[in-house]
Amino acid sequence: MVSYPLNHATEHWQNTKHAVSSDTGVVAAQHVLAAEAGASVLGRGGNAVDAAVATAFALGVVEPWMSGLGGSGYAVIWDARAAKASVIDFQGVLPAGIEAADYPLDPNVPMSIMGFPGVVDGRNVQGYGAVSVPGALKGLSHAHQRFGKIGFDAVLEPAITLAERGLPCNWFTTLQVALAAEGLSHDPQARAVYMPGGRPPLPEQFLDLGQLAVTLKTIADDGPDAMYGGQLGESMCADLERGGSRIRLQDFADYEVIETEALAGRHRGVDLHTAGPTSGGPRFIEAFEYIGRHLDSSQGIGAHSYRIYADALNSAWRTHNRRIGRETEVGGCTSHLSTVDDQGNMVALTYTLLDRFGAKVVLPGSGILMNNAVSYFDPRPGFPTSMSSAKRINASNMCPTIATRDGESLFAVGASGANFIMPCTLQLAGFMLDFGLTLEQAINQPRIDASDRGSIRVDPRVGEEVFQALAQDFDLEVAQAMVFPKLYSCPTGVSRDPVTGALSGANDPTQPVGGAVAAPRSSAFEEQVET
Repeated sequence: MVSYPLNHATEHWQNTKHAVSSDTGVVAAQHVLAAEAGASVLGRGGNAVDAAVATAFALGVVEPWMSGLGGSGYAVIWDARAAKASVIDFQGVLPAGIEAADYPLDPNVPMSIMGFPGVVDGRNVQGYGAVSVPGALKGLSHAHQRFGKIGFDAVLEPAITLAERGLPCNWFTTLQVALAAEGLSHDPQARAVYMPGGRPPLPEQFLDLGQLAVTLKTIADDGPDAMYGGQLGESMCADLERGGSRIRLQDFADYEVIETEALAGRHRGVDLHTAGPTSGGPRFIEAFEYIGRHLDSSQGIGAHSYRIYADALNSAWRTHNRRIGRETEVGGCTSHLSTVDDQGNMVALTYTLLDRFGAKVVLPGSGILMNNAVSYFDPRPGFPTSMSSAKRINASNMCPTIATRDGESLFAVGASGANFIMPCTLQLAGFMLDFGLTLEQAINQPRIDASDRGSIRVDPRVGEEVFQALAQDFDLEVAQAMVFPKLYSCPTGVSRDPVTGALSGANDPTQPVGGAVAAPRSSAFEEQVET
Protein backbone atom coordinates (compact mmCIF):
# COMPACT_ATOMS: atom_id res chain seq x y z
CA MET A 1 0.00 0.00 0.00
CA VAL A 2 1.12 3.51 -0.80
CA SER A 3 -0.28 6.52 1.08
CA TYR A 4 0.10 10.13 0.01
CA PRO A 5 -0.18 12.55 2.93
CA LEU A 6 -1.10 16.17 2.38
CA ASN A 7 2.56 17.16 2.16
CA HIS A 8 3.67 14.62 -0.45
CA ALA A 9 3.76 17.20 -3.27
CA THR A 10 3.30 20.56 -1.57
CA GLU A 11 6.60 22.24 -2.41
CA HIS A 12 8.01 22.62 -5.89
CA TRP A 13 11.60 23.48 -5.14
CA GLN A 14 14.54 21.65 -3.64
CA ASN A 15 16.90 23.03 -1.03
CA THR A 16 20.55 22.10 -0.64
CA LYS A 17 23.30 23.41 1.61
CA HIS A 18 27.04 23.53 1.09
CA ALA A 19 29.32 22.49 3.92
CA VAL A 20 31.51 25.14 5.51
CA SER A 21 35.21 24.27 5.47
CA SER A 22 38.09 25.52 7.59
CA ASP A 23 41.41 24.53 9.10
CA THR A 24 40.75 26.45 12.34
CA GLY A 25 37.61 24.70 13.57
CA VAL A 26 33.93 24.48 12.68
CA VAL A 27 30.68 24.70 14.62
CA ALA A 28 27.38 23.47 13.15
CA ALA A 29 24.02 24.05 14.80
CA GLN A 30 20.31 24.43 14.17
CA HIS A 31 20.61 28.22 14.43
CA VAL A 32 23.46 30.01 12.73
CA LEU A 33 23.68 32.71 15.43
CA ALA A 34 24.41 30.00 17.97
CA ALA A 35 27.00 28.49 15.62
CA GLU A 36 28.60 31.94 15.33
CA ALA A 37 28.69 32.17 19.12
CA GLY A 38 30.54 28.86 19.34
CA ALA A 39 32.89 29.72 16.50
CA SER A 40 33.77 33.01 18.20
CA VAL A 41 34.85 31.06 21.29
CA LEU A 42 37.14 28.94 19.11
CA GLY A 43 38.57 32.20 17.78
CA ARG A 44 39.34 33.30 21.32
CA GLY A 45 41.46 30.22 21.99
CA GLY A 46 38.76 27.82 23.13
CA ASN A 47 38.57 24.19 22.08
CA ALA A 48 35.70 22.11 20.68
CA VAL A 49 34.18 21.65 24.14
CA ASP A 50 34.25 25.37 24.92
CA ALA A 51 32.62 25.99 21.55
CA ALA A 52 29.94 23.36 22.12
CA VAL A 53 29.02 24.74 25.54
CA ALA A 54 28.90 28.30 24.18
CA THR A 55 26.74 27.16 21.29
CA ALA A 56 24.38 25.28 23.61
CA PHE A 57 23.87 28.32 25.83
CA ALA A 58 23.27 30.47 22.76
CA LEU A 59 20.73 28.00 21.34
CA GLY A 60 18.65 28.48 24.47
CA VAL A 61 18.40 32.16 23.54
CA VAL A 62 17.86 32.06 19.78
CA GLU A 63 16.08 28.69 19.45
CA PRO A 64 14.06 28.58 22.70
CA TRP A 65 11.37 26.33 21.24
CA MET A 66 13.88 23.47 21.20
CA SER A 67 16.29 23.70 24.14
CA GLY A 68 17.66 25.81 26.95
CA LEU A 69 18.60 26.01 30.62
CA GLY A 70 15.34 24.30 31.55
CA GLY A 71 16.19 21.22 29.46
CA SER A 72 18.29 18.06 29.48
CA GLY A 73 20.36 15.88 27.16
CA TYR A 74 23.64 14.16 26.32
CA ALA A 75 27.06 15.18 25.05
CA VAL A 76 29.57 12.80 23.47
CA ILE A 77 33.10 14.23 23.67
CA TRP A 78 36.19 13.03 21.81
CA ASP A 79 39.40 13.97 23.59
CA ALA A 80 42.02 13.85 20.84
CA ARG A 81 45.02 13.83 23.17
CA ALA A 82 43.69 10.94 25.24
CA ALA A 83 42.08 9.27 22.19
CA LYS A 84 39.00 8.61 24.30
CA ALA A 85 35.27 9.21 23.98
CA SER A 86 33.20 10.19 27.02
CA VAL A 87 29.48 10.70 27.53
CA ILE A 88 28.00 13.42 29.70
CA ASP A 89 24.47 12.41 30.67
CA PHE A 90 22.49 15.41 31.92
CA GLN A 91 19.01 13.96 31.58
CA GLY A 92 16.07 15.25 33.58
CA VAL A 93 14.97 13.76 36.91
CA LEU A 94 11.52 13.57 38.47
CA PRO A 95 11.02 15.37 41.79
CA ALA A 96 11.33 13.22 44.88
CA GLY A 97 7.80 14.15 45.89
CA ILE A 98 6.09 13.24 42.63
CA GLU A 99 2.80 11.37 43.01
CA ALA A 100 1.49 9.08 40.27
CA ALA A 101 -1.99 9.89 41.55
CA ASP A 102 -1.51 13.42 40.19
CA TYR A 103 -1.61 11.95 36.66
CA PRO A 104 -4.78 9.82 36.32
CA LEU A 105 -5.32 8.26 32.90
CA ASP A 106 -7.92 9.75 30.58
CA PRO A 107 -8.71 7.79 27.39
CA ASN A 108 -10.08 10.95 25.81
CA VAL A 109 -6.70 12.68 25.99
CA PRO A 110 -4.16 11.97 23.21
CA MET A 111 -1.04 9.99 24.07
CA SER A 112 2.02 11.92 25.16
CA ILE A 113 4.91 12.72 22.82
CA MET A 114 6.59 9.50 24.01
CA GLY A 115 3.63 7.32 23.06
CA PHE A 116 2.32 6.81 26.60
CA PRO A 117 -1.41 6.99 27.47
CA GLY A 118 -2.93 10.43 27.97
CA VAL A 119 -3.71 11.77 31.44
CA VAL A 120 -6.34 14.18 32.73
CA ASP A 121 -5.90 17.70 31.32
CA GLY A 122 -2.64 16.61 29.68
CA ARG A 123 -0.93 17.72 32.88
CA ASN A 124 2.12 15.54 32.20
CA VAL A 125 2.61 17.36 28.87
CA GLN A 126 1.86 21.00 29.60
CA GLY A 127 2.05 23.27 32.63
CA TYR A 128 3.96 23.16 35.90
CA GLY A 129 3.04 19.52 36.55
CA ALA A 130 4.97 18.49 33.43
CA VAL A 131 8.34 19.88 34.59
CA SER A 132 11.26 17.70 35.69
CA VAL A 133 14.47 18.83 37.39
CA PRO A 134 16.57 20.16 34.49
CA GLY A 135 20.13 18.98 33.96
CA ALA A 136 21.29 21.30 31.18
CA LEU A 137 23.24 23.84 33.22
CA LYS A 138 24.98 21.24 35.34
CA GLY A 139 25.75 19.07 32.33
CA LEU A 140 27.15 21.90 30.23
CA SER A 141 29.24 23.27 33.08
CA HIS A 142 30.52 19.77 33.89
CA ALA A 143 31.61 19.27 30.29
CA HIS A 144 33.38 22.63 30.36
CA GLN A 145 35.08 21.99 33.69
CA ARG A 146 36.32 18.54 32.62
CA PHE A 147 37.36 19.26 29.04
CA GLY A 148 37.23 23.00 28.37
CA LYS A 149 40.16 25.32 27.96
CA ILE A 150 39.07 28.92 28.58
CA GLY A 151 37.10 30.60 31.37
CA PHE A 152 33.43 29.83 31.97
CA ASP A 153 32.53 33.52 31.83
CA ALA A 154 34.11 33.80 28.37
CA VAL A 155 32.12 30.79 27.20
CA LEU A 156 28.87 32.38 28.41
CA GLU A 157 29.59 35.86 27.05
CA PRO A 158 28.13 35.33 23.55
CA ALA A 159 24.85 33.97 24.95
CA ILE A 160 24.60 36.91 27.35
CA THR A 161 25.12 39.35 24.47
CA LEU A 162 22.39 37.62 22.46
CA ALA A 163 19.99 37.53 25.43
CA GLU A 164 20.46 41.24 26.09
CA ARG A 165 19.44 41.96 22.51
CA GLY A 166 16.45 39.61 22.64
CA LEU A 167 14.99 36.82 20.54
CA PRO A 168 15.50 37.60 16.82
CA CYS A 169 12.22 37.19 14.97
CA ASN A 170 11.90 36.10 11.36
CA TRP A 171 9.20 34.11 9.61
CA PHE A 172 10.57 30.88 11.09
CA THR A 173 10.24 32.31 14.62
CA THR A 174 6.66 33.29 13.83
CA LEU A 175 5.96 29.74 12.65
CA GLN A 176 7.41 28.13 15.77
CA VAL A 177 5.47 30.39 18.13
CA ALA A 178 2.27 29.95 16.13
CA LEU A 179 2.57 26.15 16.37
CA ALA A 180 2.68 26.42 20.17
CA ALA A 181 0.47 29.49 20.58
CA GLU A 182 -2.45 27.73 22.24
CA GLY A 183 -0.24 26.24 24.94
CA LEU A 184 1.85 29.36 25.46
CA SER A 185 -1.30 31.40 25.96
CA HIS A 186 -2.10 29.53 29.21
CA ASP A 187 1.02 30.72 31.03
CA PRO A 188 1.06 34.50 31.73
CA GLN A 189 4.84 34.84 31.55
CA ALA A 190 5.23 32.66 28.43
CA ARG A 191 2.47 34.63 26.75
CA ALA A 192 4.07 37.95 27.71
CA VAL A 193 7.50 36.95 26.37
CA TYR A 194 6.66 35.04 23.20
CA MET A 195 3.27 36.47 22.22
CA PRO A 196 3.29 40.17 23.06
CA GLY A 197 -0.12 41.53 22.18
CA GLY A 198 -1.57 38.02 22.52
CA ARG A 199 -0.43 36.72 19.14
CA PRO A 200 2.72 35.28 17.53
CA PRO A 201 5.32 37.97 16.84
CA LEU A 202 5.77 39.52 13.44
CA PRO A 203 9.24 39.24 11.85
CA GLU A 204 11.84 42.01 11.91
CA GLN A 205 11.92 42.61 15.66
CA PHE A 206 13.59 41.37 18.83
CA LEU A 207 11.54 40.05 21.73
CA ASP A 208 12.51 40.98 25.28
CA LEU A 209 13.39 37.73 27.05
CA GLY A 210 12.63 38.99 30.53
CA GLN A 211 15.15 38.00 33.19
CA LEU A 212 17.10 35.56 31.02
CA ALA A 213 20.12 37.83 30.42
CA VAL A 214 20.37 38.58 34.14
CA THR A 215 20.17 34.85 34.87
CA LEU A 216 22.98 34.09 32.42
CA LYS A 217 25.13 36.80 34.04
CA THR A 218 24.48 35.25 37.44
CA ILE A 219 25.55 31.85 36.13
CA ALA A 220 28.69 33.37 34.58
CA ASP A 221 29.61 34.86 37.96
CA ASP A 222 28.55 32.05 40.30
CA GLY A 223 28.66 28.90 38.16
CA PRO A 224 26.13 26.07 38.24
CA ASP A 225 25.79 26.23 42.03
CA ALA A 226 23.65 29.32 41.48
CA MET A 227 20.89 27.01 40.23
CA TYR A 228 21.60 23.77 42.07
CA GLY A 229 21.22 25.08 45.61
CA GLY A 230 21.91 28.81 45.30
CA GLN A 231 19.70 31.89 45.02
CA LEU A 232 18.80 31.23 41.40
CA GLY A 233 17.60 27.75 42.37
CA GLU A 234 15.61 29.22 45.25
CA SER A 235 13.90 31.63 42.86
CA MET A 236 13.15 28.90 40.35
CA CYS A 237 11.78 26.50 42.95
CA ALA A 238 9.60 29.21 44.48
CA ASP A 239 8.11 29.90 41.05
CA LEU A 240 7.68 26.16 40.40
CA GLU A 241 5.95 25.56 43.73
CA ARG A 242 3.58 28.49 43.19
CA GLY A 243 2.68 27.00 39.82
CA GLY A 244 1.84 23.60 41.30
CA SER A 245 5.05 21.65 40.66
CA ARG A 246 6.30 19.20 43.28
CA ILE A 247 9.93 20.21 42.59
CA ARG A 248 11.71 21.59 45.66
CA LEU A 249 15.17 23.08 46.20
CA GLN A 250 16.49 19.77 47.55
CA ASP A 251 15.67 18.18 44.19
CA PHE A 252 17.97 20.71 42.54
CA ALA A 253 20.68 20.21 45.17
CA ASP A 254 20.51 16.42 44.72
CA TYR A 255 20.83 16.52 40.93
CA GLU A 256 23.91 14.74 39.56
CA VAL A 257 25.53 14.57 36.15
CA ILE A 258 26.65 11.12 35.00
CA GLU A 259 29.95 10.80 33.10
CA THR A 260 30.75 7.46 31.49
CA GLU A 261 32.70 5.97 28.63
CA ALA A 262 30.79 6.14 25.37
CA LEU A 263 28.75 3.20 24.17
CA ALA A 264 30.91 1.54 21.52
CA GLY A 265 30.15 -0.03 18.17
CA ARG A 266 32.17 -0.74 15.05
CA HIS A 267 31.29 -0.57 11.37
CA ARG A 268 33.61 -0.99 8.37
CA GLY A 269 36.73 -0.51 10.46
CA VAL A 270 35.39 2.63 12.14
CA ASP A 271 34.70 2.97 15.85
CA LEU A 272 31.32 4.47 16.67
CA HIS A 273 31.00 6.29 20.01
CA THR A 274 27.46 7.16 21.04
CA ALA A 275 25.43 7.99 24.12
CA GLY A 276 24.66 5.37 26.73
CA PRO A 277 22.02 2.70 27.37
CA THR A 278 19.17 5.13 28.06
CA SER A 279 19.65 6.94 24.74
CA GLY A 280 19.03 6.01 21.12
CA GLY A 281 22.58 4.64 21.10
CA PRO A 282 21.75 0.95 21.66
CA ARG A 283 19.30 1.00 18.73
CA PHE A 284 21.91 2.77 16.63
CA ILE A 285 24.55 0.11 17.36
CA GLU A 286 22.09 -2.76 16.88
CA ALA A 287 20.95 -1.38 13.52
CA PHE A 288 24.54 -1.04 12.28
CA GLU A 289 25.22 -4.64 13.29
CA TYR A 290 22.33 -5.70 11.04
CA ILE A 291 23.60 -3.49 8.20
CA GLY A 292 27.07 -4.95 8.51
CA ARG A 293 25.66 -8.44 8.01
CA HIS A 294 23.30 -7.71 5.11
CA LEU A 295 24.33 -4.64 3.09
CA ASP A 296 26.16 -5.02 -0.22
CA SER A 297 27.63 -1.53 -0.54
CA SER A 298 28.93 -2.26 -4.05
CA GLN A 299 25.36 -1.77 -5.28
CA GLY A 300 25.50 1.91 -4.30
CA ILE A 301 22.72 3.96 -2.72
CA GLY A 302 19.42 2.65 -4.07
CA ALA A 303 16.60 0.22 -3.44
CA HIS A 304 18.89 -2.40 -1.87
CA SER A 305 20.52 -0.02 0.62
CA TYR A 306 17.28 1.69 1.63
CA ARG A 307 15.65 -1.72 2.10
CA ILE A 308 18.47 -2.90 4.35
CA TYR A 309 18.43 0.37 6.31
CA ALA A 310 14.64 0.05 6.77
CA ASP A 311 14.91 -3.56 7.95
CA ALA A 312 17.72 -2.65 10.35
CA LEU A 313 15.80 0.29 11.80
CA ASN A 314 12.55 -1.63 12.18
CA SER A 315 14.33 -4.48 13.94
CA ALA A 316 16.12 -2.18 16.38
CA TRP A 317 12.93 -0.27 17.15
CA ARG A 318 11.01 -3.51 17.70
CA THR A 319 13.51 -4.51 20.37
CA HIS A 320 13.32 -1.10 22.01
CA ASN A 321 9.53 -0.84 22.07
CA ARG A 322 9.18 -4.30 23.58
CA ARG A 323 11.63 -3.32 26.30
CA ILE A 324 9.78 -0.21 27.45
CA GLY A 325 6.22 -1.33 26.71
CA ARG A 326 4.95 1.49 24.53
CA GLU A 327 3.69 2.09 21.04
CA THR A 328 5.67 4.84 19.32
CA GLU A 329 6.36 8.52 19.69
CA VAL A 330 4.28 11.13 17.95
CA GLY A 331 6.66 14.07 17.84
CA GLY A 332 9.14 16.10 19.84
CA CYS A 333 11.47 19.07 19.64
CA THR A 334 15.19 18.90 20.27
CA SER A 335 18.39 20.65 19.22
CA HIS A 336 21.69 19.18 18.08
CA LEU A 337 25.10 20.78 17.60
CA SER A 338 28.48 19.44 16.57
CA THR A 339 31.91 21.01 16.93
CA VAL A 340 35.48 20.23 15.87
CA ASP A 341 38.70 22.11 16.54
CA ASP A 342 42.09 22.09 14.83
CA GLN A 343 43.44 19.47 17.25
CA GLY A 344 40.78 16.95 16.27
CA ASN A 345 38.70 17.27 19.43
CA MET A 346 34.99 16.80 18.69
CA VAL A 347 31.66 17.17 20.44
CA ALA A 348 28.24 15.85 19.45
CA LEU A 349 25.66 17.37 21.80
CA THR A 350 21.90 16.91 21.78
CA TYR A 351 19.60 18.54 24.27
CA THR A 352 15.96 19.35 24.53
CA LEU A 353 12.92 20.82 26.21
CA LEU A 354 11.14 17.72 24.82
CA ASP A 355 8.03 19.25 23.27
CA ARG A 356 8.00 22.55 21.35
CA PHE A 357 8.58 25.20 24.06
CA GLY A 358 8.65 22.38 26.62
CA ALA A 359 5.96 22.73 29.28
CA LYS A 360 5.18 26.18 27.82
CA VAL A 361 6.02 27.68 31.18
CA VAL A 362 8.45 30.56 31.71
CA LEU A 363 9.58 31.11 35.30
CA PRO A 364 9.06 34.82 36.05
CA GLY A 365 12.02 35.26 38.38
CA SER A 366 14.62 33.80 36.01
CA GLY A 367 13.15 33.96 32.49
CA ILE A 368 13.90 30.23 32.05
CA LEU A 369 11.60 28.22 29.79
CA MET A 370 11.01 24.82 31.39
CA ASN A 371 10.92 21.27 29.99
CA ASN A 372 7.97 18.90 29.98
CA ALA A 373 9.99 15.76 30.75
CA VAL A 374 7.30 14.23 32.98
CA SER A 375 5.82 13.15 29.65
CA TYR A 376 8.89 10.91 29.21
CA PHE A 377 7.54 8.66 31.97
CA ASP A 378 4.74 6.14 31.69
CA PRO A 379 1.83 7.09 33.98
CA ARG A 380 1.00 3.37 34.28
CA PRO A 381 2.80 1.31 36.95
CA GLY A 382 4.94 -1.71 36.24
CA PHE A 383 6.98 -0.59 33.23
CA PRO A 384 10.69 0.29 33.01
CA THR A 385 9.70 3.86 32.23
CA SER A 386 6.95 4.21 34.88
CA MET A 387 7.23 7.36 36.97
CA SER A 388 8.59 7.15 40.50
CA SER A 389 10.36 9.33 43.03
CA ALA A 390 13.59 10.98 41.78
CA LYS A 391 13.67 8.76 38.69
CA ARG A 392 15.95 9.76 35.83
CA ILE A 393 14.85 9.73 32.18
CA ASN A 394 15.78 6.23 31.02
CA ALA A 395 14.36 6.02 27.49
CA SER A 396 15.44 8.71 25.05
CA ASN A 397 15.94 8.88 21.31
CA MET A 398 18.84 11.32 21.39
CA CYS A 399 21.76 9.77 19.55
CA PRO A 400 24.83 12.05 19.44
CA THR A 401 27.61 10.07 17.80
CA ILE A 402 31.32 10.47 17.04
CA ALA A 403 33.20 8.23 14.61
CA THR A 404 36.94 7.55 14.81
CA ARG A 405 39.44 5.38 13.00
CA ASP A 406 42.77 4.35 14.53
CA GLY A 407 42.38 6.99 17.23
CA GLU A 408 41.67 9.83 14.77
CA SER A 409 38.33 11.64 14.74
CA LEU A 410 36.29 11.42 11.52
CA PHE A 411 32.90 13.00 12.18
CA ALA A 412 30.46 14.05 14.88
CA VAL A 413 26.78 13.85 13.96
CA GLY A 414 23.33 13.90 15.49
CA ALA A 415 19.85 15.20 14.91
CA SER A 416 16.63 16.46 16.46
CA GLY A 417 13.09 15.22 16.10
CA ALA A 418 12.05 12.56 18.66
CA ASN A 419 11.67 9.13 17.03
CA PHE A 420 13.09 10.50 13.77
CA ILE A 421 16.49 11.13 15.42
CA MET A 422 18.08 7.69 15.36
CA PRO A 423 16.99 6.74 11.80
CA CYS A 424 18.38 10.04 10.54
CA THR A 425 21.67 9.77 12.43
CA LEU A 426 22.15 6.18 11.31
CA GLN A 427 21.63 7.03 7.64
CA LEU A 428 23.88 10.07 7.82
CA ALA A 429 26.68 7.94 9.27
CA GLY A 430 25.85 5.07 6.92
CA PHE A 431 26.04 7.20 3.79
CA MET A 432 29.55 8.25 4.79
CA LEU A 433 30.81 4.86 6.01
CA ASP A 434 29.04 2.53 3.57
CA PHE A 435 29.33 4.62 0.42
CA GLY A 436 32.11 7.13 1.01
CA LEU A 437 29.94 10.23 0.80
CA THR A 438 31.27 13.47 2.20
CA LEU A 439 29.40 15.15 5.05
CA GLU A 440 27.93 17.64 2.58
CA GLN A 441 26.74 14.88 0.28
CA ALA A 442 25.31 12.87 3.18
CA ILE A 443 23.41 15.85 4.61
CA ASN A 444 21.79 16.48 1.23
CA GLN A 445 21.06 12.82 0.41
CA PRO A 446 17.33 11.91 0.63
CA ARG A 447 16.42 9.61 3.49
CA ILE A 448 13.71 7.25 4.62
CA ASP A 449 12.21 6.99 8.08
CA ALA A 450 11.40 3.69 9.79
CA SER A 451 10.56 2.88 13.40
CA ASP A 452 8.53 -0.35 13.33
CA ARG A 453 5.22 1.46 12.89
CA GLY A 454 3.91 -0.74 10.07
CA SER A 455 5.13 1.42 7.19
CA ILE A 456 8.19 3.39 6.12
CA ARG A 457 8.28 7.01 5.04
CA VAL A 458 10.07 7.78 1.77
CA ASP A 459 11.29 11.08 0.40
CA PRO A 460 10.21 11.17 -3.28
CA ARG A 461 13.70 12.45 -4.17
CA VAL A 462 14.93 8.85 -3.94
CA GLY A 463 13.61 8.46 -7.49
CA GLU A 464 10.87 6.47 -9.18
CA GLU A 465 12.92 3.30 -9.59
CA VAL A 466 13.76 3.13 -5.89
CA PHE A 467 10.23 4.08 -4.97
CA GLN A 468 8.69 1.27 -7.03
CA ALA A 469 11.16 -1.30 -5.70
CA LEU A 470 10.49 -0.38 -2.05
CA ALA A 471 6.73 -0.48 -2.65
CA GLN A 472 7.05 -4.22 -3.33
CA ASP A 473 8.31 -4.85 0.21
CA PHE A 474 6.84 -2.11 2.39
CA ASP A 475 3.76 -0.02 2.92
CA LEU A 476 5.00 3.44 1.95
CA GLU A 477 4.18 6.92 3.17
CA VAL A 478 5.35 9.34 0.49
CA ALA A 479 6.34 12.66 2.05
CA GLN A 480 8.64 15.50 1.12
CA ALA A 481 11.44 16.77 3.33
CA MET A 482 10.11 20.17 4.36
CA VAL A 483 10.62 22.95 6.88
CA PHE A 484 7.42 21.77 8.58
CA PRO A 485 6.36 19.13 9.35
CA LYS A 486 9.85 17.82 10.07
CA LEU A 487 9.34 14.19 9.08
CA TYR A 488 12.97 13.18 8.51
CA SER A 489 14.60 14.82 11.52
CA CYS A 490 17.05 17.74 11.41
CA PRO A 491 20.67 16.53 11.09
CA THR A 492 23.77 18.49 12.03
CA GLY A 493 27.38 17.38 11.78
CA VAL A 494 31.06 18.17 11.46
CA SER A 495 33.77 16.10 9.81
CA ARG A 496 37.54 15.88 9.68
CA ASP A 497 40.00 14.40 7.22
CA PRO A 498 42.62 12.71 9.43
CA VAL A 499 45.22 12.92 6.65
CA THR A 500 44.92 16.58 5.65
CA GLY A 501 43.25 17.94 8.78
CA ALA A 502 40.55 19.60 6.65
CA LEU A 503 37.42 20.34 8.70
CA SER A 504 33.84 20.89 7.57
CA GLY A 505 30.36 21.32 9.01
CA ALA A 506 26.80 21.34 7.74
CA ASN A 507 23.18 21.47 8.88
CA ASP A 508 19.89 20.20 7.48
CA PRO A 509 19.03 21.85 4.13
CA THR A 510 15.40 22.30 5.22
CA GLN A 511 16.34 24.18 8.41
CA PRO A 512 16.22 27.81 7.24
CA VAL A 513 18.03 29.32 10.24
CA GLY A 514 20.59 26.54 10.76
CA GLY A 515 24.13 26.45 9.49
CA ALA A 516 27.81 25.93 10.10
CA VAL A 517 30.42 28.59 10.89
CA ALA A 518 34.19 28.41 10.63
CA ALA A 519 36.25 29.59 13.56
CA PRO A 520 37.70 33.05 12.94
CA ARG A 521 41.38 33.61 13.45
CA SER A 522 40.33 36.46 15.72
CA SER A 523 36.87 36.88 17.20
CA ALA A 524 34.38 38.94 15.23
CA PHE A 525 31.38 37.99 17.37
CA GLU A 526 30.63 41.47 18.65
CA GLU A 527 30.67 42.90 15.14
CA GLN A 528 28.31 40.13 13.97
CA VAL A 529 25.85 40.89 16.77
CA GLU A 530 25.91 44.62 16.07
CA THR A 531 25.13 44.08 12.40
